Amino acid sequence: MNMIFQRSDRPFHRSRCALILLLGVTLISAAGSATAQDKGGKWPDRPVHFVVPFPAGSATDTVARIVAQKLGSELGQPFVIDNRAGASGEIGTSLVAHAAPDGYTIGLATSSTHAVSAALNPKLPYDPVADFTPVSMIGTEPYVLLVSPTLPAKDVAGLIALAKAKPRTLNYASAGPSSLAHIAGSFFQRLTDVELTEVPYKSSSQAILDLAEDRIQIQFGTLAPTLGQIRAGKVRPLAVTSAGRIESLPNVPTLQEAGLTGYEVVLWMAVVMPAHAPPAIATRLNQAMGDALAAKDVVAALKAQGMEPGHTTPAALRARIRAETAKWRSLTTAPRVDAQH
Repeated sequence: MNMIFQRSDRPFHRSRCALILLLGVTLISAAGSATAQDKGGKWPDRPVHFVVPFPAGSATDTVARIVAQKLGSELGQPFVIDNRAGASGEIGTSLVAHAAPDGYTIGLATSSTHAVSAALNPKLPYDPVADFTPVSMIGTEPYVLLVSPTLPAKDVAGLIALAKAKPRTLNYASAGPSSLAHIAGSFFQRLTDVELTEVPYKSSSQAILDLAEDRIQIQFGTLAPTLGQIRAGKVRPLAVTSAGRIESLPNVPTLQEAGLTGYEVVLWMAVVMPAHAPPAIATRLNQAMGDALAAKDVVAALKAQGMEPGHTTPAALRARIRAETAKWRSLTTAPRVDAQH
């Protein structure tokens, strides 16, 4: 009887082992499938936190909201703007760098936060390359060199002559010492051998009001908040900072045309995620941005802000950050050069 029991138990034992093995394989497969979904298969399944390191109402904020609205409609979840301004964008950018890399925190990166700051601040609380997963560029736009309507300078040569006659008496607006607007003013002073006094503002929209009221004399302003004031005759444009003239101000020369050889300062904006974000999510977001930046309504809205849309690969964005950091770092250590006027 005992032998019969043992013989009859072996098939049962083998079946039970097979069942346990099958269950184990199924659980492992399910876990792997869940992990794959967590890494992008079902992303996003809740709202995405979109950190903008500049104030609400600024040019950067407006661009971010245009992109966020389109991404939300394409991906089926809201992209919620969170303005974390301060320290020329370093506060909000640092928040993104130290956020969980789960795909639910993304950030607006600019030439100020990811190139100028790195070039000028050796104690930056984040590494603009190592601490982020690059996604894509949004686009680029130049600054406009503006003067108050009461300033006698009618062109760039006249402004340089006036600044040389009265060193440090002319004030120019910037967005802080680690901003691209600061670089625009510093580059101008270096190439022309003039001395201006910098006045930091939180945004171009705030500075343009003081410029129109003659509380400051010079501004390197972004296009969106300044075009209305220009067209109303409340401020005077002297030049744009791009290599070529722009569509919205076709009669305004470039600073290179005005005699400042090599002068080009262009603001760019992009989207980044914290380092080590799931590659599947980063890829999906890049694809969604490509679709968004090709949409006619988004293109029109961005161009109305003075921005030329431009989707890129993550590798191209990373390369741009590295190249511009090197460019602005070399500028800060280069000797001053007199412009020929």
